[in-house]
Amino acid sequence: MWGSGRRLVLRGLVAAWLGLALIGDMVSGRFVVEKNSLMVTSPNELRGKHDSAIANFGIPQYGGSMAGTIVYPKQNNDGCEAFSESFRAKIGGLPYFVVVDRGGCFFAKKVWNAQNAGASAVLVVDNTDEPLITMDLPREDTDAATFIQNITIPSALIDKAFGGQLKKAYQNGEMVNVNLDWREAVPHPDNRVEYELWTSSNDECGPKCDMLMEFVKEFKGAAQILEQGGYSQFTPHYITWYCPQSFIASKQCRSQCINNGRYCAPDPEQDFSRGYDGKDVVIENLRQLCVFRVANESKRPWLWWDYVTDFHIRCPMKEKKYTEDCAGNVIKSLGLDARKIKNCMGDTDADSENQVLKEEQDAQVGKGSRGDVTILPTLVINSRQYRGKLEKSAVLKAVCSGFEETTEPAVCLSNDIETNECLSNNGGCWQDKASNITACKDTFRGRVCECPLVQGVQFHGDGYTSCEARGPGRCLINNGGCWHNSREGLTFSACMEWGETKCRCPAGFTGDGVNSCEDVNECKDKKACQCSECSCRNTWGSYDCSCSGDLLYIRDHDACIAKRAIQSNTTWVAVWVILIGLAIAAAGAYMVYKYRLRSYMDSEIRAIMAQYMPLDSQVEIANHSRDEDHT
Repeated sequence: MWGSGRRLVLRGLVAAWLGLALIGDMVSGRFVVEKNSLMVTSPNELRGKHDSAIANFGIPQYGGSMAGTIVYPKQNNDGCEAFSESFRAKIGGLPYFVVVDRGGCFFAKKVWNAQNAGASAVLVVDNTDEPLITMDLPREDTDAATFIQNITIPSALIDKAFGGQLKKAYQNGEMVNVNLDWREAVPHPDNRVEYELWTSSNDECGPKCDMLMEFVKEFKGAAQILEQGGYSQFTPHYITWYCPQSFIASKQCRSQCINNGRYCAPDPEQDFSRGYDGKDVVIENLRQLCVFRVANESKRPWLWWDYVTDFHIRCPMKEKKYTEDCAGNVIKSLGLDARKIKNCMGDTDADSENQVLKEEQDAQVGKGSRGDVTILPTLVINSRQYRGKLEKSAVLKAVCSGFEETTEPAVCLSNDIETNECLSNNGGCWQDKASNITACKDTFRGRVCECPLVQGVQFHGDGYTSCEARGPGRCLINNGGCWHNSREGLTFSACMEWGETKCRCPAGFTGDGVNSCEDVNECKDKKACQCSECSCRNTWGSYDCSCSGDLLYIRDHDACIAKRAIQSNTTWVAVWVILIGLAIAAAGAYMVYKYRLRSYMDSEIRAIMAQYMPLDSQVEIANHSRDEDHT
């Protein structure tokens, strides 16, 4: 099992690759264990935050968190055998995090067995008092390769003392709840993410190479969107080794190295007598580096993804097409300057430094918070090494967690990284299954339970146990959760848009208004149609009354009367209305006539009298006054 530090990795590399050494001082080299936070929320005596080391397989929830309850199996404590018990979460309950002991088998085997039993996460308790290590994949195990790529749950290593406390509390009957948090596993200082992929063009190294090539092809689209939009700065890197001075003249170093042993790669088939050599891999790695540099100079760095995927498809080792000519055809098809790429590569036979590969070796050495790059492949995001499966949605989620909150581009909010948290038990959030409305939102930063806005109607509640639509329009959404039914061409609903009561059975029905409203039989016990001549027929939501013989039912008076009487009365009423109307009109006309006649006579009499007997109030005639002045 890998992960105990850089020294063990180096020892494995040296043993496997016949003396090739990583650049840098083997004593002062630094392998950084990437960690996430583990918070114990209950019981109270264990509350607090602890570190846990992220495994280099499975899918850690970068940018998010997971809450769960601890389970320590009664048997099979190391998890090396298939579990007979189930760890699937119960409906409405927290997910189960299975605690297993280190030792006995590969780390990945323990996690695989727990995942098959339904566990949501695995915590491996160290069996040695030592600093945390990275749980890595087995170096060579064809059986493990069959399940490693299918591990989808996160796992982490915790130290021996802390693990002992968790196990003891569980065995004492305590409910131990914890929260795994990856939100600070990747720094997110601003609105641009810088990330790099340490890779190789070798496609004959087994499951790891297959996984790497598949990832590059799947991730290409998202990577190019991020780069073209200016949201990210991506840089590819290639690990190289150097040949120890005492082995430079050996057949192994000559076949695996260029520039007189300075830059080497393992033989693809681990057989120096056939197939491609390690130096063929180094040269192609150098070419891919120069493809990136030339594309970057032309402001199109994303063309690196096109070249790598096209080269893998068109120039595979298995078909003996892993050649300079095939690479040239790919370069030409992408419109890149082949001459500039060749100049960038330099002379691979010269006994001198190659500037491009020298910079790669320098970059392998850790700086700041980033440790040495010793695992191939390795993804580094904002100077933190990514741990976990190289899989499109998982990596995109990790990259997107490197953006400052609210600055994420649209690709980060697409279905590519909307995980399945809402698909499993609806993420523990409220849900109306009848209308397929849910409060669960799944983003790359984790599941959020938030009452939704649907068709302009806002739901209100805590998002976990309840969400309720309020205000106008709420009855249009699944009838507001109230009873409703249609029958005989009629539709009735118990939904009320306003008021304290949201569901109330309509008139003619009785019930709680939510689950049921039963039709009231108004005809029973003569509650309706009470007159002696009436007969009652119950209908859905109402009733019909009828009268015997030639009688007509009057609903307002609950009475039966003869149709002829109604007609006769109606006729006389009309006659009297007409007569009264005519009388009123005649009286009005007579009064108007008298008033106008009297006014006319008064005006005539006054005019006659004014000629013979002027009134004191009248002014004398003007001509008569002038005659008096002349006398």
